[in-house]
Amino acid sequence: MNFTPKLLAALLMAQCAVTFAKGSADTIFYGGPIVTVNAKNDEVQALAVQNGKIVAVGSKDAVAKEWQSSSTKVVDLQGQTLMPGFVEPHVHIMVTSVFEGLGLNLSNFTLPYDTKETLIAKMKAHLKTIPQGGWLFGFGVDPSRTTPFMAELTADDLDQVSKDVPIFIVNQSGHIGYVNHKAIELAGISNKTPNPQGGGIYVKDAKGNLTGKLVEPPSYLPFMSKMPTPSEAELFGAIQGTMKKMASTGVTTASDMSVGGNFGVDKEVAIYKAIFAKKQSPIRVRGYLFSETLPAGYNAIKPNDGDDQLRFIGIKYITDGSTQGLTAALKEPYSYPKNSKWSGALNFKDADIYTSMKSYFDQGWQISSHSNGDKAIDQALNTYSKLLAGNPKPQDRRLRIEHFTVNNESHVKKAVQLGVIPSFTIGHVDYWGAAFNDHIIGSERAKRIDPAGDFKRLGGKFTLHSDSPVSNVGPLNYISEEVTRLWQLPPQKVLGPDQAVSVDDAIRAITIDAAYQVFADNIVGSLEVGKQADLVILEKNPRKTPPAEIRNIKVKETWIDGKKVSL
Repeated sequence: MNFTPKLLAALLMAQCAVTFAKGSADTIFYGGPIVTVNAKNDEVQALAVQNGKIVAVGSKDAVAKEWQSSSTKVVDLQGQTLMPGFVEPHVHIMVTSVFEGLGLNLSNFTLPYDTKETLIAKMKAHLKTIPQGGWLFGFGVDPSRTTPFMAELTADDLDQVSKDVPIFIVNQSGHIGYVNHKAIELAGISNKTPNPQGGGIYVKDAKGNLTGKLVEPPSYLPFMSKMPTPSEAELFGAIQGTMKKMASTGVTTASDMSVGGNFGVDKEVAIYKAIFAKKQSPIRVRGYLFSETLPAGYNAIKPNDGDDQLRFIGIKYITDGSTQGLTAALKEPYSYPKNSKWSGALNFKDADIYTSMKSYFDQGWQISSHSNGDKAIDQALNTYSKLLAGNPKPQDRRLRIEHFTVNNESHVKKAVQLGVIPSFTIGHVDYWGAAFNDHIIGSERAKRIDPAGDFKRLGGKFTLHSDSPVSNVGPLNYISEEVTRLWQLPPQKVLGPDQAVSVDDAIRAITIDAAYQVFADNIVGSLEVGKQADLVILEKNPRKTPPAEIRNIKVKETWIDGKKVSL
């Protein structure tokens, strides 16, 4: 290289800038364990931040000597623990905001379970808040966590709440809905209406009459199109509330896996861009466009459009339904009801999903496949094998399978070979483990759900998520559950102890490995020099806490880009 006078001057200026920067960190943290989650899982004494980036990690004396000045803010952790901000790789921010922020939240993750009577009572109480011409819209009914088991709502049940106000209730899984007769009338659905494409079903009884049950999101659309649209102010407020709630759990980056699923992709992308343009988000967001709502040939958004705060990186497919909802696609029939011959159904034909995925894969998008059942996992892995054929570095594409619930050893082996990264809804073990084991799929299949242990043993990566609003965001809860694999319902039992992993492995699944999965490991996920200062301060060190108690650790503060988030 020829060092021209101009180049030499530039190099000297850069060197001076680095020299000047030392001794002037904006913030230094010390006084408690600092869990870096680097390759060696080091814990250090101090961390320095300048201009939103981590500039030093190490001993207290060394960091202070090089980076502390009279203007540096010093944060004494007072024995509390500093960790990388958590990365939530699979949530539905927009859906959660609408369901929980604007509708009636019927979710119940505590004991005792609800009954039809308690659910109807909650809806009747909420009916008073519905304005003239409005709909009673709710979320969170779960027959697998209702007494008696699998007590499903019908149109007749919902008519007990109101025959005049249209009612639309979404099941906790998100894959099933329930409507009353008034909603059916307004949506223009009749006994003769054909099922919509994409796996949707308007469920009928033995006589061919609509029951009020809907299966898969395509069946929701005629109802959602008749519902009043929230105002921009209402929607923005609900979204910000959801984001702040996530930040309060220590999440600093989250992936919305269904951008476009509520109001269309263009509108939802515009909403996100407006929120970030106004600097109104307390977290980073990675967006996955929902394939079902993308017009043919869609290319208005390009792969990786955005910046480190908001970036659109993938296309999300839903290949089957919900395991607890008995709609996931299985190779063998469900165990419930007894002697059942039903095994669920795929939402796409093999050729159709390959053609669709390939068009986006070739553009450079990351592909994500919701696949709960083993039949759906087969389809996803076979499709990915075709997409990756001839690719010398399949790991570079970081293809995803969401949930990976009912599986076998060959699935895990093939996924690792292809560099596919599953993300597990670990709440399946916690909230639904007993139902899976005792009723829905039987103990042999249930003990393998969310097979983190197998992925670890074969050298593959995996991540943990809530699938919010399917379960509540809470990364510390994921750690507890992944390590203990205890189900909630008494008497508590360990579901598939072979699939448990260590606390350190579970921590990586919600930090650096999750960051890797969403192509953000270059900026977040670990506390290393050069990365953004996305941090969480915890009451206790999860590495020193009994695994079952990690879920109870309090999140004290969340920081993003070196600034404390106001919660």
